[in-house]
Amino acid sequence: MNHNIAIDGPAGAGKSTIAKRIAEKLGYIYVDTGAMYRALGLHLLRSGIAADDTEAIIRASEDADITLSFEKGEQIVLLNGENVNGLIRTEEVGNMASACSVHAKVREKMVRRQQEMARTRDVVMDGRDICSVVLPDASVKVFLTASVAVRAKRRFDELTAKGIACDLSEIEADIRERDHRDMTREVTPLKQAPDATLVDSSDMAIDEVVDAIIGLR
Repeated sequence: MNHNIAIDGPAGAGKSTIAKRIAEKLGYIYVDTGAMYRALGLHLLRSGIAADDTEAIIRASEDADITLSFEKGEQIVLLNGENVNGLIRTEEVGNMASACSVHAKVREKMVRRQQEMARTRDVVMDGRDICSVVLPDASVKVFLTASVAVRAKRRFDELTAKGIACDLSEIEADIRERDHRDMTREVTPLKQAPDATLVDSSDMAIDEVVDAIIGLR
């Protein structure tokens, strides 16, 4: 029987960082579902498709070949065969990913791919609806969050460390807007699953969060 850990939560809560650490400690495969939506967001931007053009987004999602591979323990996100790991972490791509993820047909396609991975491997998977939709039978289910201010500061520090000029207040506004969009979307809105454990990482170090989640097994 495969063992799966599902981690939900809002943008900037540290889901990817925590999920990667847990996977490394347990020897599981890390699946960053958000990266799949970001790859689609990049595809839409490259195609010149507007965030409010529903029909074009759905058509493009059918055309985009988005897959994950693993090399030396690192997840590689492939968009039409191209490694796009270094291209999908911008605010512009993140906002487009959030906009396209509201569409049911887009999510259905992504969910099928994610579930196929979980059926064949022990995985740690993070995203916005992993506990409730993608892996409802996961052995560990967590809703990881942090305050908007903390999440914005983490993102600011991350971008600044990479030499990317940014504005803290703009990042905070983007996070608030994305939270609202994710929580109020018609299809699988962001929310804590009834059987998921709430973990607020606002005042916790990374290792503390990792140990707390592993301790839930």
